Amino acid sequence: MASFGYFLFLCGLSQALSSYPIWWSLAIGHQYSSLGTQPILCGSIPGLVPKQLRFCRNYVEIMPSVAEGVKIGIQECQHQFRGRRWNCTTVNDSLAIFGPVLDKATRESAFVHAIASAGVAFAVTRSCAEGSATICGCDTRHKGSPGEGWKWGGCSEDVEFGSMVSREFADARENRPDARSAMNRHNNEAGRTSIIELMHLKCKCHGLSGSCEVKTCWWSQPDFRVIGDYLKDKYDSASEMVVEKHRESRGWVETLRPKYNFFKAPTEKDLVYYENSPNFCEPNPETGSFGTRDRICNVTSARHRRLRPPVLRAGPQHED
Repeated sequence: MASFGYFLFLCGLSQALSSYPIWWSLAIGHQYSSLGTQPILCGSIPGLVPKQLRFCRNYVEIMPSVAEGVKIGIQECQHQFRGRRWNCTTVNDSLAIFGPVLDKATRESAFVHAIASAGVAFAVTRSCAEGSATICGCDTRHKGSPGEGWKWGGCSEDVEFGSMVSREFADARENRPDARSAMNRHNNEAGRTSIIELMHLKCKCHGLSGSCEVKTCWWSQPDFRVIGDYLKDKYDSASEMVVEKHRESRGWVETLRPKYNFFKAPTEKDLVYYENSPNFCEPNPETGSFGTRDRICNVTSARHRRLRPPVLRAGPQHED
């Protein structure tokens, strides 16, 4: 019986590939482990649309950072959800690295897209500041006047370049006139916006015996854990949307609007979703739920009912 369930799960994976950003698989397995020793062959990356393939070939030297960004996004997702019913489990030996879980337009899908896009922007920005690529470097555009007791110095990280790379590459496949593409584009941008929101001045003291007579400062990204914490809060307060269809010159187009008019409309910083999360207590090959093992999972608990909330601050929980 267990083997039959696993067979159904694999069937679900094949259906997931049609809507997946399966290029995320570059961040796991043998493809990722070979990045430091072999040049990237853009044509061998699975799931690239033509625009992504052109970008990869034009900017191949930053593609290892793109893969690294997805990798740290996955790791941060698994950290943030380590105590939840769904713990951001990845599937080995599959291009759909999260299984069918992301087929639905749930808040889990919203978070994964946001953290992966943020990861790409973060890793590319950091790589540029470290001098790992010749096409980018430090940010010299947004310095402004220094404050009292300090002056500009060091290497301000160019988060605009990193965000551009993430936008051009990660959003390239999200050009369909349907609700899911609109949701993915919004959440991708929310992930990138989180970095801009959390940029801060980092300073170094100069002077005899550490007297800090002069300070030099530069713009720096926060630790990625700070970004993960920020986006996890956005997950918990994600806005539920409804799908609307209307006709334009190019045909039928789907858009999203807030389901509840008495809540504040989501901004570009917020995550959005329009389908309820599955029950992650029990295994379900259709939804990709592995079920909860080695922990008590109470379906009737008040905290579980937050999976299908009448209010927006919500999220799946597990009972200890």
